[in-house]
Amino acid sequence: MNKSMLKEAVETIVFVVVALIIIRFFIGEVRWIPSASMHPTLVEGDRVIVENVSRFYSSPKRGDIMIFYPPEVDLKYDPLSLFRRYTGFFCKDVAFIKRVIGLPGDKIQVVHNPDGSSDVLINDKVLDEPYIQDRFEYTQCKDTMFCGPLVLGEDEYFMMGDNRGNSTDSRYWGVLKKDRFIGRAKVLFWPFTHFKYFDVRKYNN
Repeated sequence: MNKSMLKEAVETIVFVVVALIIIRFFIGEVRWIPSASMHPTLVEGDRVIVENVSRFYSSPKRGDIMIFYPPEVDLKYDPLSLFRRYTGFFCKDVAFIKRVIGLPGDKIQVVHNPDGSSDVLINDKVLDEPYIQDRFEYTQCKDTMFCGPLVLGEDEYFMMGDNRGNSTDSRYWGVLKKDRFIGRAKVLFWPFTHFKYFDVRKYNN
């Protein structure tokens, strides 16, 4: 390989890597669903398009399905770790996908009812959640869990999976800071038989 061909190859690789970083960081990316925590909205193997643009000018809204780094993930900021995170190459940072339930300033509580069902209370009012798998399939709250009542501080969010009996979420690890968000799931595009656009405006109450 002569020098001109080598130079062209290097320039192409650099261009592709830079373009990938810009797209993933500023525009969006594709993510796949690895677990059952978001049943029935998302199932294992689904592919979703995640947009990252809105995080630069707006805050997550109630009902948004967000991708984020949970509090227990120790994010490193050395050049190699940043390169892996922004390109996706050999990245080991674990990301979760859950729904935004509590917003900054909300008083939130998970309650178990005498009939065996459970509800989320937002400012002492039952939150209408037509998207969850079953009100009767909740993990029972324990003293070690964050089931409230608790008031969310500035830039704090309460995240929960739609499958309340099988989701490791804010009930287990507490509130999520805004700077841990990666992006918002907008479209489920694969498999095509599951195609849907996530419109959460009706949940923003």
